[in-house]
Amino acid sequence: MKKKLRWKLILVIAVVALAIFLSYPPKDKINLGLDLKGGMHLVLQVVTDDAINIETDQEIMRLRDQLKKKNIEFETIVKGKLGRFTIQEINPDQEGKIKDLLDDYFKEWDYSVIGKTITLSIRPNVARYLRDQAVRQCQQTIWNRVDELGLVEPTIQRQGLAGERIIVELPGVENPDKVKNLIKTTAFLEWKLVKGGPAPDEETLLKDFGGKVPEDLEILRGDPKKTEGGYYLVTRVATVTGNDLRNARRSEDEWNSPAVAFSFKPDGAKRFSKMTSENIGKPLSIVLDGKIQEVATIESRISDSGILRGRFTVEEADDIAMLLRAGSMPATIKYLEERTIGPSLGADSIRKGLSATIIALILVFIFMVFYYRFSGFNAIAALALNILILMGALSYFKATLTLPGIAGIILTIGMAVDANVLVFERIREELSSGKSILSSISVGFSRAFRTILDANVTTIIAAIFLFQFGTGPVKGFAITLIIGITASMFTAVFVSHLIFDLVYSKRKKIEKLSI
Repeated sequence: MKKKLRWKLILVIAVVALAIFLSYPPKDKINLGLDLKGGMHLVLQVVTDDAINIETDQEIMRLRDQLKKKNIEFETIVKGKLGRFTIQEINPDQEGKIKDLLDDYFKEWDYSVIGKTITLSIRPNVARYLRDQAVRQCQQTIWNRVDELGLVEPTIQRQGLAGERIIVELPGVENPDKVKNLIKTTAFLEWKLVKGGPAPDEETLLKDFGGKVPEDLEILRGDPKKTEGGYYLVTRVATVTGNDLRNARRSEDEWNSPAVAFSFKPDGAKRFSKMTSENIGKPLSIVLDGKIQEVATIESRISDSGILRGRFTVEEADDIAMLLRAGSMPATIKYLEERTIGPSLGADSIRKGLSATIIALILVFIFMVFYYRFSGFNAIAALALNILILMGALSYFKATLTLPGIAGIILTIGMAVDANVLVFERIREELSSGKSILSSISVGFSRAFRTILDANVTTIIAAIFLFQFGTGPVKGFAITLIIGITASMFTAVFVSHLIFDLVYSKRKKIEKLSI
């Protein structure tokens, strides 16, 4: 055997061995998609207006502090339409001073002055950025929560390049309702000082405040499942939030009831320590998603850790701790679409997909052997290796096999055989022109290669676009198609050529080529 052929044969054997090693056993190595394994498909809408509202509230509080710090006179700051607020009843003599303040500290807001009123509007590019970041953060938070649940091969992606929708596909989900609640929960935790309450209604709560809610305060209700209920008057801006947490885990309180233990990051711990040391003897509320979970009196300075109590069950404490570790949502989530696929339907899809693949292989085998005789067996060997490489690659890249992915495998079978047909027909043309068999084989592979490369590259480009912009099942089709076509380039051109060379290179005189 020639040295060149020996190295080619060693390479093919190595590829076969590697593919078998990577793909065996296929049941454990290849992940099944939502349509084959069963699970949930969700389409979520991120309410990005929430991100604009949160930014507006924070800027109002910051502006109020700056105006007071610089002794600038004004009556009130009123929030208007989305991304707008007004400073009312300013002192005309201080207009220049206010403009300097806005130019220096509020560069992301446009403003206009009409009489004694200044109107601020968030700039369009800033609003677009905040909306985009809200969707990105929601996507990452969902990833974190799903990862905490331990689900295998989830698909969580944005719909479109700048869309406000998120596609979530979770194969193998056993408790869909629990997963939906965990994904949708905002899990925004805040620590706020209590200035009044509890009271049975808002009117009673505001008696000592002239019937109006002060600008720096807000009314929240106590969660009736966790507290005594009623209405509380608390500070509008929280000193620390869930974003300042370093860790959270289920624990027990002094009565051995389920609770959530938490610890702060250094910066959050510093602010929390300062706040508690300055308000000893005053009530402090712990607010989760706008509802008060606990109200306790600050007895001493608290530095970097604490416990969240709230009459939780063990499961509720675990879920809250998980949500706090994963991070809070920056905006509300709405469910636009939900599909749940049972495992029995997935098993039926697997059976039908495998049947379709086997039937396709048998029909291709029969045609190739009948039409090309020995060369047909050559094509069949290359095709079998192609499927083996495809399975090995899917296992190595931890790709998810979907029902459209099986369709991609069947399409790959057709395209791989098509490459062999192109080569064999080229060889026939060379033989009919009077060339020798070995020369016809060499020239046939060489000339067919350009056509095969062109057809496969254009298909791979289309598959790349499907992978980039498609959702889970479409991605599965694109992945199998890309891997399968790449493998067919190796098997149909390199392996088939090697088989011909191994069969005919030893013969000094070749009477006829079976093609």
